[in-house]
Amino acid sequence: MSNPLDEVAWPVRTDRCTLRRAVIDDVEPIRAVRAIDGVSTWLSTDATDRERFERHFARPDRLAVAIVVELDGVIAGDVMMRVHDAWTQTEVADGAAAVEAELGWVLDPALRGRGVATELVSELLRIGFDDLGLRRLTAECYAENEPSWRLMERVGMRRERHTVADALHRSGRWLDTVGYAILADEWRDRR
Repeated sequence: MSNPLDEVAWPVRTDRCTLRRAVIDDVEPIRAVRAIDGVSTWLSTDATDRERFERHFARPDRLAVAIVVELDGVIAGDVMMRVHDAWTQTEVADGAAAVEAELGWVLDPALRGRGVATELVSELLRIGFDDLGLRRLTAECYAENEPSWRLMERVGMRRERHTVADALHRSGRWLDTVGYAILADEWRDRR
């Protein structure tokens, strides 16, 4: 099966950022951003463990959805866009194939307060809806990761769920998560 991200004309440029597909040689600068104290807290794979992270990053399924974020030629983080099928009934399954995507992002916290994250995630929405023709985009995070869910709200995503103590954090605590989404029509109406 082909990767929908192959249909995008990379690199994609915003006012300040360049987005491009990740390659294996990006592992160390991406790991360095992800290992920053306060960033690694919220990520599913601990980037402070170099070997474990390198194995995780090199997996073909991981590289297939990874997009590097460069600012002034320097890697400032990475984003993820995982296109998938919508839930459907068997008789109409063809209409639900590859119509949604899950988004994720990690940016150097030194960029906070400059609007870079809003610019970046807004561009992900544009890529998903305009370039790929998707109908729905989603994102989720730990409920305690307020900067992430506030970003989702800033770009027009709606909170669809808040689940209680459903995710085991590496701290040993069970944490709440929140899930957000936006439909193509909603996004177009906001523009």
